[in-house]
Amino acid sequence: MIPTDDASTRKREIEDKLRQEQETLNFIKESLEKSDQLTKNMVSILSSFESRLMQLENSIIPVHKQTENLQRLQDNVEKTLSCLDHVISYYHVAKDSERIIKEGPTGRLVEYLECMGKIQKAVEYFQDNNPDSPELNRVKSLFEKGKESLETEFRNLLTRHSKPVPPILILDLISTEDEVETQEEVTLEHLPENVLADIICISGWLVDYGRNQDFMNVYYQIRSSQLDRSLRGLKEHLRKNSSSSGVLYSPAVQNKRKDTPTKKPVKRPGKDDVLDIEIDAYIHCISAFVKLAQSEYQLLTEIIPEHHQKKTFDSLILEALDNLIQEGESIVSAARRAILRHDYSAVLTIFPILRHLKITKPDFDQVLQGTAASTKNKLPQLITSMETTGAKALEEFADSIKNDPDKEYNMPKDGTVHELTSNAILFLQQLLDFKETAGAMLTSQVLGDTYNIPLDPRESSSSASSYSNEFSKRLLSTYICKVLGNLQLNLLSKSKVYEDPALSAIFLLNNYNYILKSLEKCGLIKLVAVTQKTAEKSYQEHIQQQIQTYQRSWSKVIDYINEKSLPAFQPGAKLKDKERQMIKDKFKGFNDGLEELCKIQKAWAIPDKEQRDNIRQVQKQIVTEAYNTFLQRYATVSFTKNPEKYIKYRPEHVAEMIDKLFDTSA
Repeated sequence: MIPTDDASTRKREIEDKLRQEQETLNFIKESLEKSDQLTKNMVSILSSFESRLMQLENSIIPVHKQTENLQRLQDNVEKTLSCLDHVISYYHVAKDSERIIKEGPTGRLVEYLECMGKIQKAVEYFQDNNPDSPELNRVKSLFEKGKESLETEFRNLLTRHSKPVPPILILDLISTEDEVETQEEVTLEHLPENVLADIICISGWLVDYGRNQDFMNVYYQIRSSQLDRSLRGLKEHLRKNSSSSGVLYSPAVQNKRKDTPTKKPVKRPGKDDVLDIEIDAYIHCISAFVKLAQSEYQLLTEIIPEHHQKKTFDSLILEALDNLIQEGESIVSAARRAILRHDYSAVLTIFPILRHLKITKPDFDQVLQGTAASTKNKLPQLITSMETTGAKALEEFADSIKNDPDKEYNMPKDGTVHELTSNAILFLQQLLDFKETAGAMLTSQVLGDTYNIPLDPRESSSSASSYSNEFSKRLLSTYICKVLGNLQLNLLSKSKVYEDPALSAIFLLNNYNYILKSLEKCGLIKLVAVTQKTAEKSYQEHIQQQIQTYQRSWSKVIDYINEKSLPAFQPGAKLKDKERQMIKDKFKGFNDGLEELCKIQKAWAIPDKEQRDNIRQVQKQIVTEAYNTFLQRYATVSFTKNPEKYIKYRPEHVAEMIDKLFDTSA
């Protein structure tokens, strides 16, 4: 059983807890009631706010829409005003630009082109929007005037600043490749940099906006004139300075030049230097044309639109090229006329030009790329003309050597070298300086059929170039052999004009010796040996034959004192009258023959000292030995009371007389 005190205590604790829980419950009820009241109040407020918001929205939206419409209207007004200002500006373009257009673009090109741009836009506007407007005609007229002013400015700038290239500068330009040791390449400035910039600017505008190509004609006409004047100036400069000590090159380049002189054309036999100066000037002009044309093309590419460059360049160089070709044809025509007069040395003027043209042809072809076919063919036609004329002259020269008439008055009295021989050898020597050109010339005319040259079959496997070079070399060798053969035949014929066989022999000896020595000296003998390997030996044999023929002229003199024809007499023996007379006749015959031969042959000539000394020495030895033997045999024989009458010469005197042969000054 639980004690009473504990139960009471427990009861009180429970009652206290219950009371606390009741109080908590009451608090919660009160809080919920307050919360409900607040919620109701909030709902009421929100309902009121929503109602007011709806009222506000219904009031603001119409105002917003009205404001938006007003803004749009304002924007449209501003745009309209802007467009009106823009349109109105076109109506002021003519007035605003008239002064600038009238004053022209000189010194104000950028401003002028900006003004032309405004005028062009005005033209486009009126054409699109108001084609019947009088303003269109006004701005059109102003545009055309402006365009004409630009064209005039283009012409004026080119004319004012385009000047012929100085001859000294051209010579420097063409000498840089192989005659001048210089690290700096010579360049041409045809136009000042600022002028070139203006010309390029005007050209671009005329193409893009001016719809005009006339300025291209203006360009090529002005530059063509300057190109031609540059070449003419160079030619005149060379003519004036070639015969003087004037400086042909500028000091800067002159100091760097090699010691080797400028290559000159070979001199023609018997001709003055005037033609050589012309040929040299023409060769320089050929090189100058290539260099100047290259430079003109570089300038042209900066100014002329790409699709018009080739045609404009073709027109630009045409006058200078035509003049160059025409001058070449004139040289060919002059050579033809000379050949008709049988002056075959005139063909030598063609060779240096032809060689230079062939060397320069690759540069020509490169420069003329893209030009008309008629322009490209000018140089090949000139080369063909020169080759044809040259080949004909070579053939006619060979025939002239063969057919040169045997005129007695034209023969050298002393039997020296004939003019025909010296001219023929000189011609061949000068031909050697152009052996490749001459060989190619003969080859181009298919003269191989005429000469029937055998070619080595192995050459067929070599390149076409090697084959052609070898063929040309053989062809030229055969041609030279033909000339020499014709010359030898003619000399044989001419030698018969002499009545004295000994003089005839001396004549042939001199000519054969001159031919051989000349061939050896200049190196022609090597070219001859290509087809005639024994030519040198053959000439030496001919020379010996003529020496032997000459020596026979002394036979009748030596026969008087020849030991075989001398009778033997005992010293102191008394001779019969017949025997004394025989000895007298031998002395007289020898003396008279010696004097006659020395008198005659003293006037003959052997120009070659070595040959002359050898012939004298051999003859002196033969005669003095025979005469010495003759004197010894009859020194003790009494065949006359006046021995000094018959024994006129001692052996040393005879030797002195023979030493004076072939010497008119003795």
